[in-house]
Amino acid sequence: MNILERPIAILGAGSWGTALANAIAHKGHVTVLIDRDHDRAHAMSVSRENARFLPGIMLSPNVDVTTETAALSIAAAVLVAVPAQQLRATLQQVAKQIPFGTPVIVCAKGIERGTGQFMCDIVAQEVPGAIPCILSGPSFAVDVARGLPTAVILASKDQPLAASLAHDLSSSTLRIYHGSDVRGVEIGGAAKNVLAIACGIVQGRRLGESARAALIARGFAEISRFARVLGARAETLMGLSGLGDTVLTCTSTQSRNYSFGEALGRGVSPMLAAGGKLAEGAFTASALIAQAHSVGVEMPVCEAVDAVVADKMSVDQVIEALMNRPIKPEA
Repeated sequence: MNILERPIAILGAGSWGTALANAIAHKGHVTVLIDRDHDRAHAMSVSRENARFLPGIMLSPNVDVTTETAALSIAAAVLVAVPAQQLRATLQQVAKQIPFGTPVIVCAKGIERGTGQFMCDIVAQEVPGAIPCILSGPSFAVDVARGLPTAVILASKDQPLAASLAHDLSSSTLRIYHGSDVRGVEIGGAAKNVLAIACGIVQGRRLGESARAALIARGFAEISRFARVLGARAETLMGLSGLGDTVLTCTSTQSRNYSFGEALGRGVSPMLAAGGKLAEGAFTASALIAQAHSVGVEMPVCEAVDAVVADKMSVDQVIEALMNRPIKPEA
């Protein structure tokens, strides 16, 4: 598959979509960044900067910013960089323009509320002829946009396709590994956001580094158990989309989920804690717990996060509940 012959289309001109557009364009690909906001798209085209999401970082000359979705019909691959809860509606609007056999690469990390659907399942439902793929891993948009070294993973059930895409889209600063464990990559990317909120709460409550380390270990253990029951491979969870992304988002204030949790720990209400920014884990928590209950997996750390986010329990109440759970073997 030689994707150099056709453009790469990216749906969503937020920080992540813009960063990916820049990274891919620097490789020499013609990249079409599609923003449905006419005023913002025009401003980006003129200034060559996404002033709202990535101020100070100039767009590559190979990035074409537009509001038109016509490029989807000729794209070698379509990257969808919209929030997880907006994925279905976005695909419904453009499904007819995406030709049969086009790789549709989801760049969001989450589980759809209400349906409990994972990202690639939504692609399969809304764009039946597409080839669903997932891109995930430890990556902050600003790092990728600045050309700082970053490694992620692209997974598809079509392993040769995943390998081809990873090779063609990788650059000297964005290294893309590939795999076929779609479910494992999806779970790692979605669930670590919930765990990051928990770690932020620990920080905001000033519970100490020992507590945060224990929380990461126990939270990651329950995520791994859940993933195995759903058929994910253990090595996937120990890789970039699992352990790698967990380390990043559970230790850095750059993580919107961590910052959201930190505000909760300081006593800010769930309604105000996000500060106008998107914290995907707040939406994923309830969907993750519903899935866990359906397959009989206990996830006490993630349940505690869901209880705080839903304003059902206070931070002090969930801490007490977690610390008073029955003593068990670590395994």
